[in-house]
Amino acid sequence: MHDHVPRGGIRAFSNRRLLTISLCLTATVMIVQVIGAILTGSLALLADAAHMFTDASALVIALIASTVAARPADDRRTFGYQRAEVFGALINAIILIVLATTVGVEGVKRLLEPTETEVAGPLMLVVAVIGLIANAIAMWLLSSAQKTSINVRGAYLEVLGDMIGSAAVIVAAIIIVTTGWMPADAIASLFIAVMIIPRAIVLLREVFSVLAESAPANTHVSEIRDHLLALDGVTSVHDVHVWQLTRGAPVFTAHVKVSQQLLAEGRTDELLEHLQSCLIDHFDVAHSTFQIESDAAADCEEAHA
Repeated sequence: MHDHVPRGGIRAFSNRRLLTISLCLTATVMIVQVIGAILTGSLALLADAAHMFTDASALVIALIASTVAARPADDRRTFGYQRAEVFGALINAIILIVLATTVGVEGVKRLLEPTETEVAGPLMLVVAVIGLIANAIAMWLLSSAQKTSINVRGAYLEVLGDMIGSAAVIVAAIIIVTTGWMPADAIASLFIAVMIIPRAIVLLREVFSVLAESAPANTHVSEIRDHLLALDGVTSVHDVHVWQLTRGAPVFTAHVKVSQQLLAEGRTDELLEHLQSCLIDHFDVAHSTFQIESDAAADCEEAHA
């Protein structure tokens, strides 16, 4: 028996709305930063603008993936299109790695081959503050949705990193304004590059975990089995599998042996309801499939339990 509780259309629509608002904010500030980088000659500001461009691209990808993921299941894709979110997050992670490499190389070149061009610190500071404020707003908008969508989480992590990058640019601008030490600009750009890598790795790990059909984090099969065995009439639970379609969409399957008395009394429907309620109430698993078996049947191999 299957218990299908679809992910709410309201939540999907809300995610797309938040992604759209964040995209508008990011794109606007990106343009401001590009203009500011040209006017000031700041590599750090240009790196932050490039990061904002990547964020904008990531938000577009996330928005498209979120829209595709909202499509209903069909006979060909029986689980629907929720995995589109995972592939969107994978693309985001790859973009982050490419960006970090590009910015890092340019920053090292700037340090090894200093130019005579001075960075306009005051304007650099103003533009960086604008970027920081915009990123803070975008983070606040995405903070709730990122807890249930790996796709939105990818966008959230990029905005988080860009906010830290803006803070680094602010520090570099203050140093340039107060001391005139120009290498601060290149150092800030290197900091942005180094900061991006861990975020990309974290996102890639989560993507690969989902694609490898690993059990969700903090989900323990032994605990689930113990809960199910505690139900009246259940004598054995085996062939247990738990995986995710995407973040916030776990799937559970298991074979459940029941007593002859329960079968004789015709209480299998009642038991199935209790099994599904146990998964929903205690483990937040809304999509569960159980195969009911008689405990008089031959024992099944429990290698996959």
